[in-house]
Order: sequence, then structure tokens, then C-alpha cells
Amino acid sequence: MTENKNTINILYWVAMAGMVLWFVYSKGLIFANFESIEAKQAIALIEKDNNISLLDVRTKEEYKEGHLRDATLIPLHALSENLGMLKADKNKRILVYCQSGNRSVSASRILDKHGFSVINIKGGISKLKNMGIEIVK
Repeated sequence: MTENKNTINILYWVAMAGMVLWFVYSKGLIFANFESIEAKQAIALIEKDNNISLLDVRTKEEYKEGHLRDATLIPLHALSENLGMLKADKNKRILVYCQSGNRSVSASRILDKHGFSVINIKGGISKLKNMGIEIVK
């Protein structure tokens, strides 16, 4: 009986460690070859740097509700098949955002893997709105 209890305890801790690793990976905190910046830094880049482009990886419906001016929409689920839309941006840094910063981490991983210079915006458009950035429809 003690052996079964020890096995269950070990499996529990392995599962917990796996969940923690998945969480920090999904947030881009580990194994990320791209930069992640706060909303305030992103706004400064948008206002001052002409060598950036904006990529919105939310759904069409979310985009229609409001997005950043001049942002290109490529929903995350369609990004891999539509990288050609960004070829002109290969020489630019791409600021990637979603609603809260989760999908943009996944998008940043895809773009980085294909040779793009990527910057993920932590907190997504929600944080940008809180910082007062202009949203267009």
C-alpha cells in the first residue's frame, strides 16, 4: 500500500511540474527567442519607430471591434499558411498583439521560426487600451 501511495505522490508532482512548465512556456517566459515588451514600451515604439509593422493575431470579429491603426490582421489559426502576407516586413520588426498576450506568444514563436524579427506585446490590446492608445474600427 505504501508503494502505491508513493507512486501516486510522484505522479502528482510530475503532473504539477508539467503544468507549471506548460504555463511559463505558454507565457513566453522560457524557450522564447523573441523579445516581449510592456504596453508602454510598445506605444513608444509605435509612435517613434518607422521600422516596425503591427500584426493582430486575433479573430476577424475581435479585429472589427477595434484594432491598432495600420495593423495587419492574420488570425493565429491562419498565420502559418499566410506568412507570405508579411514578406515585405522581413526587414522590419513586427509588433505582435492579441487580446491578452497569450495568442501573440504562439504567433511570435511561429514568426521567429521563419526568420522574422518579432516583438510580443505583453497583455495585448487590453493593456494597450488601458495605456490610452488609439483604437480604430
